[in-house]
Amino acid sequence: MRAEEEKAHLKVIQVDETQLKKDLSELVRGSVEETLNALLDEEADKLCKASRYERSPDRVATRAGSYNRNFETKAGKVKLKVPKLRTIPFESAIIDRYKRRESSVEEALMEMYLAGVSVRRVEDITESLWGTKVSPSTISKLNQKVFVQIDEWRIRPLTDEYPYVYLDGLYLKKSWGGEVRNVAILVAIGVNSEGYREVLGSMEGAREDKESWQAFLKHLKDRGLRGVNLIISDKCLGLVESIPYFFPESKWQRCIVHFYRNVFGKAPRSSFKVISQMLKAIHSQENKEEALKKASSVTERLTEMKLKEAAKVISDGIEETLSYMDFPSEHWRKIRTNNPLERIIKEIKRRTKVVGAFPDGKSALMLATARLRHVASTKWGTKK
Repeated sequence: MRAEEEKAHLKVIQVDETQLKKDLSELVRGSVEETLNALLDEEADKLCKASRYERSPDRVATRAGSYNRNFETKAGKVKLKVPKLRTIPFESAIIDRYKRRESSVEEALMEMYLAGVSVRRVEDITESLWGTKVSPSTISKLNQKVFVQIDEWRIRPLTDEYPYVYLDGLYLKKSWGGEVRNVAILVAIGVNSEGYREVLGSMEGAREDKESWQAFLKHLKDRGLRGVNLIISDKCLGLVESIPYFFPESKWQRCIVHFYRNVFGKAPRSSFKVISQMLKAIHSQENKEEALKKASSVTERLTEMKLKEAAKVISDGIEETLSYMDFPSEHWRKIRTNNPLERIIKEIKRRTKVVGAFPDGKSALMLATARLRHVASTKWGTKK
């Protein structure tokens, strides 16, 4: 019985503490509301050059009632009674500050979301900073505003020439009819005539097939992509077959990293180190002729090692990996792999991982493009 009495007593104390906190919170909120309304009245008096009901020859306006407006503060939501004046507009410094705060909050929310902060984390941060938790639906509405700007950036005209263009795609998840399906996001970056990197564009595709790549390349060309001398990518057949339709004068460079992986896929793991050294020896030659000679000797050596399939991959595809040798040697290390774009795609995947499955392909494209724009605005775009 005594234990039950102690529990009941503790429960009463906890209820009292909770009620006390509520009372204190309401007291603070009420004080803030009263103070802000008093400041609004004082502002109205200054604008009128006379207080309420005061007869003064200097008066320039009279009161015309007021209207209510909700105002978010760290103490909670308060009701402002905003004065109305008959002959002049009432411009409040408090309301202006509120608008600026509201705008800065919106910008901060969008920046946090686009920079990779999950919605749940954004909620926690806003509660800590501003005293109010922003709902996921509010964040979604704010992002619709920024997505308009993101899409304008995505389809902007391309006015420069881009000698080197990198192409690749990634798969994200979208919900469709109660199922989770893949959606392909195709991405292009380029090196402009001054040697600086730029994000050229992105587009949603059903998958990385010929039809999707043709639509993407047409999209880029229609926006003004020109001066393309070399296109770097992995050996996606749909892409390779589409390039001549839109950029017939351009050469194609097969990413040597992806090529190495294809060779490794035809050999036992125990031979990877030896094969890697052989492949690197091919791509360290001083010109294409010497590289092809070296490739021939490598295929012979692999055949002797009874690695005929690996040797066949090299003999069939090695020339596709040597296009970069037709360009200035100081560019070779940067244009023989698709690594510059692969790094960006990793950033997109890191950001989209917190989302899981998107409601549709459009939202997946917009968030991926937002991440591309964020990367483009960093030091990434200032390095040659």
